[in-house]
Formats: sequence, structure tokens, C-alpha cells
Amino acid sequence: MRAWLLDEFGGVAALRLREVPDPTPQAGEVILGVHYAALNPADRYLAERQYPAKPPLPHILGRDGLGTVVEVGPGVTGIAVGERKIVLRGDVGVERAGTFAERVAVPVESLVEVPPGWDEPEAAGATLVYLTAYQALTMWGALPASSVVLVTGASGGVGVASVQLAAAMDFTVVALSRSEEKRERLRQLGASLCFDPEESAWRLAVKKALGSRPVDLAIDNIGGALLPEVIDTLGDAGKVSLVGRLAGPVPSFNTAALFFRRIRLGGVAVGANTNTESRAGWQQVLAMLAHTGARPLVDSILPFEQLPEAFARLAAGPMGKVVLKVH
Repeated sequence: MRAWLLDEFGGVAALRLREVPDPTPQAGEVILGVHYAALNPADRYLAERQYPAKPPLPHILGRDGLGTVVEVGPGVTGIAVGERKIVLRGDVGVERAGTFAERVAVPVESLVEVPPGWDEPEAAGATLVYLTAYQALTMWGALPASSVVLVTGASGGVGVASVQLAAAMDFTVVALSRSEEKRERLRQLGASLCFDPEESAWRLAVKKALGSRPVDLAIDNIGGALLPEVIDTLGDAGKVSLVGRLAGPVPSFNTAALFFRRIRLGGVAVGANTNTESRAGWQQVLAMLAHTGARPLVDSILPFEQLPEAFARLAAGPMGKVVLKVH
């Protein structure tokens, strides 16, 4: 089979398309013939050795994917050759070979059904971003339905998922995006208010639009110099769910900004979920999306041979998920 191999932790530029042996299913595993695989910023972080996982090299990246079962390993019951499945968050693409390949071995507990009515590209890139958004929204406990949730990097994969789920939970959603076109799309997806974080007065505009209501929860996908500005919008006992760091380290931050309003910051780590927690969270996600009729948003689909171009699209800032068509 063909697979994109990472021979060294030198970033995604080190990926090479090679012929490698087909995987063999071990006990409790199946082999998926991959139809579609989706990209995530965490794939790039792992390739740059900025991720806790240190898989043996050469490694195959790719945490998301959909395919057909082509082989079943010893001890596997309830799954037959020919069934379509999607990959639920687990070790695939992290500590073990991932979905940027024509075939991938997946433990049966890391497989879930394709949701009714979803097309294959939508389903292929859904599980990781929606589980991440769900954890970001629920990790602090139940929030009142009147809560205000601010999402940075709202047009990315986790950003779109956060906007959709927060809207499904009846929160007032404030979305940040630099593009007017994307801000309009985010309004259609459920954002009540949209602002450009590069406008110097965006915080004042948020406070004016909300009146006496502060932001209760921020889901931050960006980091960098934007994070202190986001914290400024929070009210008493406000919370920040930290998802990503696309803008890099926070350059300067006075922790006194947290004291008197009792602000809490917490990291989102879907990899810390047990399989039971991930499956339960996924069912909650599906119920919320079914309630509102929301579907995953796919920005672009690129051929398998164009994985470098797909990573370039991811870095440029997509509107939703970037997906690779494997076969």
C-alpha cells in the first residue's frame, strides 16, 4: 500500500509518499481501507516534536478517517468485512500508524458508525474536533443556558464545532475571525455576534454588544497575544478552555488579570479521555447536532498525493475541515 511516512521529527515537510507493507490485524483489530482522512493541527505539532507522543519512526500521521473494513483480526465479533466505519479518538495516528495511508489497523473500540445522512468527507473529519469542542464546553460543569461563550479561531475545525455545539446548548455565541466572509458563514452556523480580532477596538465592541453581560466562557484556539485580550472580556468567575496555540506562546501576560475576577484557565486534552468517555461524548455530540440539524463543515478535499498542499491549506486558515481523499 501507499502511505505518507514521517522519517524524522522535522515537520510536515519531512513527509514522504512511499510503498509499505499492508498492515496485519492483531487480536481485537480490523483493517480499514481508508476512503477519506482529515488533517488536524495536532498532526503538525507531532511532526515538529511539539506533542507529548513520541511514536517510533517511521511514523504514519492521521487521527481522523473513514473507510471500509477489509480484514478482521482474531477475536473480533460484531464487525464484518464490507462495513463502513469512522475512527474515534484513540492511539491511531498518535502512538500507532494513522490514516494517511491506504490501509490502517484500528482497534475495534476505536470505531464508530457513520451517522445517518452524513456524507463520507463530513464523517471522516468529525470525531476529534467535536469531541474537543464538547470537552471545552463541558469541562467546567454545566453552564446556565444564558451563558455567553466566545470562540477564537472560530472558522477552524474545532472553532466551527464549538460554535455549532454552543448554539445547540442555547448559549450566546461570540465568534472571532479575521475574514468578513467567514464571519458571515459563522453567523449562519449559529454565532450571535462576530468580530475581527485584528480590529483594535474589538473588545470594546464585544462589551457594547453584550451590554451588562460579560463573557462566561472562552474557547481559545489561538493563544499568542490574543489570549490576554480574550481574558479581558471575561466576567467574574469567567473561564478559558485552552485548545490550541496557532499564534504561538503568549508574549507577555500579567497574572494579576486573573486574581480579582477569579478567572480560571484549563487545558483541553481529549487524549486523556477513556474510550468509554469518548464514546459517551460522541453520542452527546450526535444528539445535539441532530437536534439543530447541524452538520460538519468541510473546507476542501484534496487528493491523497497532495498531503503537503493539504497541510498548506490548513496553515492558511480553512473554513472547517481539510480532508484528504485516499481512495
